[in-house]
Amino acid sequence: MLVQVEAVRWGSDGTATVRTRSGVGSAVARWRGDPTEAGCEHHVEWSVDEYVVWGGNTRPAADPSPMVGEDGDRITFRGRLSLTGDGGAVLEVADAQILFDLADPPPPMTVKETWVEISVERNRVSLFPSLL
Repeated sequence: MLVQVEAVRWGSDGTATVRTRSGVGSAVARWRGDPTEAGCEHHVEWSVDEYVVWGGNTRPAADPSPMVGEDGDRITFRGRLSLTGDGGAVLEVADAQILFDLADPPPPMTVKETWVEISVERNRVSLFPSLL
């Protein structure tokens, strides 16, 4: 996903927390690239260290359009969720694909490419600049 990256603050461990802005929204997350690359436009990969929990952090989306947003200390991703068959899932948010593991099997009525919202703690989300 192409985002504008703005440096927000530096942690005591030397990592940067950045605000990203894209065509589908904005959020603050950990920056895992070179600190000198913050403040520019980048293609990034989202890494989320949290499971999909049906009825917990994951729910059906009322609006079938991609979105990245914030609610307090949580980041919400809205996109099409596809199951991988090996206990995982891929959330497609605009042109980004975010990999997740499943905490439990999906509900029986879950169909391929279901629009969902997944809300995760901000400190479990990292951004990695990528080269295309």
